[in-house]
Amino acid sequence: MIYKPFKDLRVSWLGMGNMRLPTVAEKGPIDEPAARALIDYAYGQGVNYFDTAFRYHQGESELVVGRALKAYPRESFYLATKMPGHQMEYRNGKLEMTGYLTGFAISSIQEVFERQLEKCQVEYFDFYLLHNMSESSYSLYTNEELGVVDYLVKQKKAGRIRHLGFSSHGRAETIEQFLDWADARFPPQTFEVAQIQLNYLDWTLQNAGKKYEVLGKRGIPVIVMEGIRGGKLAKLGDSSAAILTAARPERSVASWAFRFLQGLPQVLTVLSGMTTMEQLRENLELFSRHDPLNDEEQRQLRRAVDAMASLVPCTGCRYCTEGCPQSLDIPRLISMYNEQGFAKNFNPGGLTPGEQPAACLNCGACSGICPQGIDVPGVLKQFAAALAAIPAA
Repeated sequence: MIYKPFKDLRVSWLGMGNMRLPTVAEKGPIDEPAARALIDYAYGQGVNYFDTAFRYHQGESELVVGRALKAYPRESFYLATKMPGHQMEYRNGKLEMTGYLTGFAISSIQEVFERQLEKCQVEYFDFYLLHNMSESSYSLYTNEELGVVDYLVKQKKAGRIRHLGFSSHGRAETIEQFLDWADARFPPQTFEVAQIQLNYLDWTLQNAGKKYEVLGKRGIPVIVMEGIRGGKLAKLGDSSAAILTAARPERSVASWAFRFLQGLPQVLTVLSGMTTMEQLRENLELFSRHDPLNDEEQRQLRRAVDAMASLVPCTGCRYCTEGCPQSLDIPRLISMYNEQGFAKNFNPGGLTPGEQPAACLNCGACSGICPQGIDVPGVLKQFAAALAAIPAA
């Protein structure tokens, strides 16, 4: 395992994300023995950065990760979690949860933080992040009456947070605006790290390169999320995959995504939401040596990107499914939509009427919480039209 220096720490270049742990059945609770085996193996192979959040796996992730890491000396790993301000609303002096957390009883920022410490069974967090500081959450995180950042800065001074940061799916301009706000109000570089969606497709598709540049000018290390877009960059369309396989037949398609990131010196750690032992072992091998893409490989990668730029940029995070009144498996439908754009003889695979994209009510609840800003109802409408146009067998 390669380690990157940060302050007085040595952080594993591969970090373990815990948003996609193995589950009992497709939509069931976390399969804790299987998840524990992954965490134990990762730790044993040198991974020391473990990332979770208040809402991952409907709140189960913090509990399972906390129980698993309890087996190890506290100083031997770095635990990161997040304040769910992106799913909070503060009006008339009252704090409430919104979106998929609507109805979750909470009265204060302090209550969330204390509950997270209890769930994770720790006395401090090594890294604590604002969850998705973006256009939709900016006003809450900067609300002076609520004082989210003020409270977290106090917890850092008290030793209950070692390093403060934020994650973001927002625009580069919003990140810059937020950092300007923080610099004017708090000590220099109060926010020491930033977690952003960064991969070779989103470098241009979501302007991640500009976000990386904004953070680099301020000397803020980057924690990478969605490095392979929830597995999407491990399973490319035939034309894109053929380009990469021809260039490096001995390498997996997924390895190109991680090797792209290895060429970015500002990256502190790359989070991977590993569900299987096979994924974990491959990632450990990739991050056991420094092997960034060379110039020719960068050129071949650009060719592969050009061949798939029309894809809907879903990462499969499943935020959208938790508030869908029709209980549609939206990531699955979008994946099928992307597939039918490539496949000549596409078969929708036995979807029931209630599972079809035509079942969408066009309520827009999904689009409001999608980190990628996808017009989900619009995509589902297009997919429904494409399915309707398929000749009956």
